[in-house]
Amino acid sequence: MSEGSNWPEEVKPLDVDGVGAIATGTVLWLVALIALVIFRNDLTANDSEWWVWVAATGAALGLPGLWYTRRRRAVYRRAREAETKPGESS
Repeated sequence: MSEGSNWPEEVKPLDVDGVGAIATGTVLWLVALIALVIFRNDLTANDSEWWVWVAATGAALGLPGLWYTRRRRAVYRRAREAETKPGESS
């Protein structure tokens, strides 16, 4: 906060493209899927086998999410490079 003001200074947004978050989530879903498959007999005995499908769905949805965020990151990088190259017109 600056002196004499009740408002915080402007916060700049993070330069995050989302690839790390999506990749981490997908890996965690895959780890959960592997663990649940290992304990599938216990899950079946407790009528909780649907947990396997939740983890499988999370991992499966993470793959197109990873593709999309990597594609978006590439577009952002190309746009940033185009802005920083002086004297070139598109």
